[in-house]
Amino acid sequence: MSPDIKKTMEEKDKGMRTEYDFTGGVRGKHHRAMQAGYSVTVHQADGTSVTKEVVPTDGAVILEPDLRAYFPDSESVNKALRCLIPLLSRRDLTTGKL
Repeated sequence: MSPDIKKTMEEKDKGMRTEYDFTGGVRGKHHRAMQAGYSVTVHQADGTSVTKEVVPTDGAVILEPDLRAYFPDSESVNKALRCLIPLLSRRDLTTGKL
């Protein structure tokens, strides 16, 4: 194995480089804002840029990360919610309160 390849493999094994310091970082800082939608701007080599707006579709429900382990898809969410419907009283359903 050449020394260059060996060095590259050793760097990958170390994980993150020391110059990347995230000690002041906050996990999930922009999480709520991203759920409302966001835009991505791609700057082309010719100097132009293309902006794409990403908006959640109407009726989209965003699950918190801890729930995704139990409800990996819409089918499992719908099944669980249908099991809860009989437990709600009629009054709760008409007022929308739990």
